[in-house]
Amino acid sequence: MVIFGTFVLLVSLTAWHSWSALRQKPLSDWILDSAGLWMQGLLIPLLQLSLLQRLYQQLFPLWHQSLSWHPLFAFAVSFIAVDYLYYWNHRFLHSPWGWFAHQIHHTVTTLDVLGTSRNTLWSSFLIVYLWVHGLFIYLLDSPTAYLLGVSLTAALDLWRHSQFGPQPGSWLHGCLSRWLILPQDHSWHHHSATNACNYGANFKLWDHLHGTRYESSQWPTTLGETSRLPLWRKLIYPRPVLLQPHSLD
Repeated sequence: MVIFGTFVLLVSLTAWHSWSALRQKPLSDWILDSAGLWMQGLLIPLLQLSLLQRLYQQLFPLWHQSLSWHPLFAFAVSFIAVDYLYYWNHRFLHSPWGWFAHQIHHTVTTLDVLGTSRNTLWSSFLIVYLWVHGLFIYLLDSPTAYLLGVSLTAALDLWRHSQFGPQPGSWLHGCLSRWLILPQDHSWHHHSATNACNYGANFKLWDHLHGTRYESSQWPTTLGETSRLPLWRKLIYPRPVLLQPHSLD
């Protein structure tokens, strides 16, 4: 419910704030975004709760519900430790070996919550969330607190891809900007000239520790890259191509 409520709220705000931009959005982008939302919002959770549980049952039959963690610890593992794993997972996706599968996500050229899950369909299988969350759901005797961390991370992911960041200089910005990745921060990750930065999902700490932090109080003037691939290749086989910066001016 946390994820669904956040999604509905952000989509409503986006429609209210940028209706004309949404109307001009190409049909191919609508298809990409809808397919990604269906994949990550429905299919991946179903896989985690069904087929992946059967797989782990075959691999680790004695480990089912073997972990009895305090709820706060389970939440911390989900929200903090897995976030650090994702930081390195995200850096891999920007490497010469992983960019092939991740490049379509960076064709988002406007701050649009609907583009949060834009990706090649099978690239979700390269993201640690699928495998790690499925494993802990299998291992924990009570995964409720862990799943709360999963839900909060997903809600922040939706927010991070929106245009509704706190105003610099405001009280809210001062409270959140020291530790959370804000929409402003993630927009620089999608900036065509500076996307080798701000890899963290929830926390800025990992980028600070590993020298990939990019700080700016401004929003980028260019966002995303334009791919010449046809739609079916973007969905299934995004072979390496030269991508061109797209201007927001």
